[in-house]
Amino acid sequence: MAEYDPSERTPLNSPGSQERDDPEASVQYDRTRHTIKVNPGGAVRVPVTGENALPEVDVEGSGEEELLLAGPAGSSTKRARRSKLSSLSLTDKENLITAGSIGGTGELNSFPEDPEFSEIIQKAEQAIESGLFPERISQGSSGSYFVKDSKGNIIGVFKPKSEEPYGHLNPKWTKYFHKTCCPCCFGRGCLVPNQGYLSEAAASLVDQKLGLGIVPKTKEVFLVSETFHYSAIDRAKSRGKKYALEKVPQVGRRFHRVGLPPKVGSFQLFVEGYKEADFWLRKFETEPLPENTRKQLQSQFERLVVLDYVIRNTDRGSDNWLVKYDKPDDAPKASEKDTEWAVNKDPAIKIAAIDNGLAFPFKHPDEWRAYPFHWASLPQAKAPFSQETRDLVLSRISDMNFVQDLSEDLYEMFKADKGFDKAIFEKQMSVMRGQILNLTQALKDVKSPMQLVQMPRVVVERSRSGSQGRIVNLGSVFTQTFHCKRPFFSSW
Repeated sequence: MAEYDPSERTPLNSPGSQERDDPEASVQYDRTRHTIKVNPGGAVRVPVTGENALPEVDVEGSGEEELLLAGPAGSSTKRARRSKLSSLSLTDKENLITAGSIGGTGELNSFPEDPEFSEIIQKAEQAIESGLFPERISQGSSGSYFVKDSKGNIIGVFKPKSEEPYGHLNPKWTKYFHKTCCPCCFGRGCLVPNQGYLSEAAASLVDQKLGLGIVPKTKEVFLVSETFHYSAIDRAKSRGKKYALEKVPQVGRRFHRVGLPPKVGSFQLFVEGYKEADFWLRKFETEPLPENTRKQLQSQFERLVVLDYVIRNTDRGSDNWLVKYDKPDDAPKASEKDTEWAVNKDPAIKIAAIDNGLAFPFKHPDEWRAYPFHWASLPQAKAPFSQETRDLVLSRISDMNFVQDLSEDLYEMFKADKGFDKAIFEKQMSVMRGQILNLTQALKDVKSPMQLVQMPRVVVERSRSGSQGRIVNLGSVFTQTFHCKRPFFSSW
């Protein structure tokens, strides 16, 4: 194996000039470009003089310039780069994408704490590379996409930040006309614009912390696909770079990224066998459920109430929460001999809370619309909270340390956004703490979900312990205030 001295630009310990001129040699030196050409199977030992000091190495057959390390060292370098990128914040990753330092998404999507989720994202990336692109969902007011694996099965729903209802690349024309023709009623004045992808991921975090288990796992992910809605400039740049790489390879190889830029958004795992809640609720009115199944539905419904109330979801209709109902008829029929020993199992019922992008407001709705919880009018909302729900939730939300830990975890997630404002985030947490305070009291008093939404709206703010110029220090003392202003159209 030959050694390379960067100062002399000549291979050391080599047999002589015969190896340099021999086309069959595994290591060759190009005097014109001052590079080392390594045939497949060859290797070169490179002494590193600086932190990232590596010479320019050409690998024949690849058609691109890359850094070569013998054997598994190349994979270790790639793993080191990926681990270094995984430690970066979301803002730093977006800056690298904008600068063109990152081309693909494999290095950006690293979830070492969740290998199962990482495997699903890897399947999605492989499917996109093979030409199986995400499919845009026709419903809704934003650009959202069904993501598939290499077999064509839907494995998740991706919602890019730039294609949110009020994003600058939203492909749905309804919001464009809404913004153009009716700007006074445009948007929701209590929500932070273009933060829906964080709201989706944060709702999954709250669901996990409270042990509810009704939100499909959701995380922030980077993906790139030709079916996403890009600007004409981005597509023109991509075509120009591909043309340059094809016609002038020496110039094209210097581009850090040739394709379209990756998009950041929320990736939610796809749930199978679920239907819209309205479908099953209408059916349950004509076909009453068995008692045990009815209790299961009530327990799942109360978990939905807890989630929506804590995050103050402003968009919970009967079309964005799903119900999975496994009837006894769906099970395979057993033989007559088996039926003698068979145990009558009640049908299982499960709720999935999707579309959580319009939550975590920085104030209670107090302008035009109240954005009520539509589940408050259902018959299940009239029954008091069950003992099962109280045992699951009350011990957690009544502990201020738990609430503070939850706020800190949300802070780590929200601060990754480019437009993050710490003062606005503190207002969001003030609303959430007020919701948790009301929920704690309702569970202690064994109230019903309907009575819960009728309680006075509370904001729990953290007091300021002092300030130094523009830096405001927040203390550990909280102040409770009532939000008395009501929206113009209010049903509560």
